This record gives sequence, structure tokens and C-alpha cells, in this order.
Amino acid sequence: MLGGAELILHAGDFVAEGVLVELEELAPIAGVHGNMDDAALKTRLPARRLVEVAGLRIGMVHDAGPRAARTERLLGWFPGCDVVVYGHTHMAELERRDGCWLLNPGSPTERRRAPSRTMAVVDRGVPRIVPLA
Repeated sequence: MLGGAELILHAGDFVAEGVLVELEELAPIAGVHGNMDDAALKTRLPARRLVEVAGLRIGMVHDAGPRAARTERLLGWFPGCDVVVYGHTHMAELERRDGCWLLNPGSPTERRRAPSRTMAVVDRGVPRIVPLA
């Protein structure tokens, strides 16, 4: 599914730089570092970033903070974005607020408290959560 993607967005917790390298072999990647990432990744990747692809402005961060006021916080950190991608919770979430998609893709590897492993796909500016086996 990732091979040939226009761009892979990763919301952090690669854990080891080798995972980033493997993903880069599949498609171009834009990512942020997470709290579980090793020192090499924290040096290589920013904590927050803004990318533009296919006419979309996409903000990215790993830890969006506590659930209380999360939406307002994300919109404040990334004004004017079409999509804001965040991670950390491993719980897939998708919400549209003030013209912006707020997207936590969940985790394709560690579901933790989530009902299933997930990732997200953004096609023509519209994100969707994809459950994985």
C-alpha cells in the first residue's frame, strides 16, 4: 500500500532510524520525531513540521498534548492548514473543524488500547482511517 505513494507522512515513534530508512525505500517521507525515537531520529527529524503536497498544507506533530483543548491547540499551532496529523495516543481519530481535518492515524504496529491497528490515507485532500489486519 505504501509503495508508490506520493508521500508517506509519519507522526513519530519510528523508534529506530532503520525504520525510517526502510520507509524511504518505499516512497518519499515526511516525519516528525516521537517520544520513543532514538537520539539519531531526534536529531534528524523535527518535533513539528509543515509540508505542502498536492496543494495541501499539512501540519505534523507527534504529541498533541492532553485531550482537553487538543483541537484548539492543534489549530493554533498550525493555522491555515488543510490537514493536521498527530500521533502519540495510538488511537485513530478523524475530525473536521473550521475547514481543517485533524487526523491521528493510529498505529500500524502497536495498537495498545486501540481496537485495531490502523493507518490513514489522504486522497484528494480527504483523509480516511484504514484498519489493518
